[in-house]
Amino acid sequence: MAEQHDYAVTVTWTGNTGSGTADYTSYSRDHTVEVPGKPVLHGSADPAFRGDAHRMNPEDLLVASLSQCHMLWYLGLCAASGVVVTEYRDVARGAMTEERDGAGRFTEVVLRPEITVADESMRSRAISLHRQAHRSTSRVSTLIPWPPPSRSGHAARQPHPRSRALARSRSAPGGHPRPAGT
Repeated sequence: MAEQHDYAVTVTWTGNTGSGTADYTSYSRDHTVEVPGKPVLHGSADPAFRGDAHRMNPEDLLVASLSQCHMLWYLGLCAASGVVVTEYRDVARGAMTEERDGAGRFTEVVLRPEITVADESMRSRAISLHRQAHRSTSRVSTLIPWPPPSRSGHAARQPHPRSRALARSRSAPGGHPRPAGT
């Protein structure tokens, strides 16, 4: 039987500068995002939509959420498969297209995870687990194609071209594995 997980978030607009939404330029897009027991996140719109560039916006958070979901599934799969990941970094990018009527939609999110594994013998398994993590994460797999598109727009057969260093092993001079963290 499937298990349901519930999440509660309160979003509160804090951008009334005195005249409410009297016109498009009369209010701030500032708001807070609150989750019980967690720090308050101060949000706004993207600066292109009159938002504050110093605050997180929904587009930032969507790309971050997709990256986080993939990473967390991936690390769990690695742990269960005996692949020891010692570093993980993803410089994810998203693209949103704004239509003439102002509506926007994401047209692309590209994850570029770079990981370090404890030993070179784990490298190929570490790479293959990305596909499994992608399939396991419904939020990611419904928005991001797999395999990731190549620069030419055709499906890549290998990991994303910018992920060639996807799985590095930590080796000391002479090719001997180094302990993680050194």
